[in-house]
Amino acid sequence: MNAPVPPSVADAIRARRSLRHYSSRPVPPEQLGELLDLALEAPSSWNYQSRSIVVVSDPQVRDGLVAATGGQPQPREAPVTLVFVAESAAWEGDLDDVYAQARERGAWNEAFIASFQEGGQAFQRDLAERGLLREYAVKDAMIAASFFMLAAAGAGLGTSPMNGWDEQEVKKVIGVDDRDDLAVALVLAVGHPAEERVHPGRRPRERKVFHDRYGG
Repeated sequence: MNAPVPPSVADAIRARRSLRHYSSRPVPPEQLGELLDLALEAPSSWNYQSRSIVVVSDPQVRDGLVAATGGQPQPREAPVTLVFVAESAAWEGDLDDVYAQARERGAWNEAFIASFQEGGQAFQRDLAERGLLREYAVKDAMIAASFFMLAAAGAGLGTSPMNGWDEQEVKKVIGVDDRDDLAVALVLAVGHPAEERVHPGRRPRERKVFHDRYGG
């Protein structure tokens, strides 16, 4: 028997729905690992990769996320919940491995690396002066979360990008409540669907897409 053909990216986008209820069936570690790898392929400002993912599967920790999200059922029902963490100080850390990997792959030469280092640090210092480091790190984390959601949909899994959580409580649950340089970008439940959600529809492109100027 031929293996099933995976859906296209377009099919995954159209099929993905946010689910509140999940079966207790576990997500195989190999599959989860592949999805996490795909999420980490997401683009990142200056390639600082200023986001990390906390994989929450322990039932007690999941219960903590239920409390931190105002009693929403997803973290308790889904076998895995991901917390996407934005790292606003990533640019200040040791980035030698980032540059070494780009060098080894032939993606960046020495002149580009030197220019990139100088330009990237100047850009981050400007963000810091304007109080925008957190915003940029959250963008990085959200792009990675979007990649994960689409990859999960392509693999036949359900996800729920959760809102309505208390950031400090979520940080406490994952053990970083004392870190001002870290922010919670998204809480994302992942698992096998225990419900079928019908697409509620979207407004037509003509209502939501403009050219050159907003509203034009």
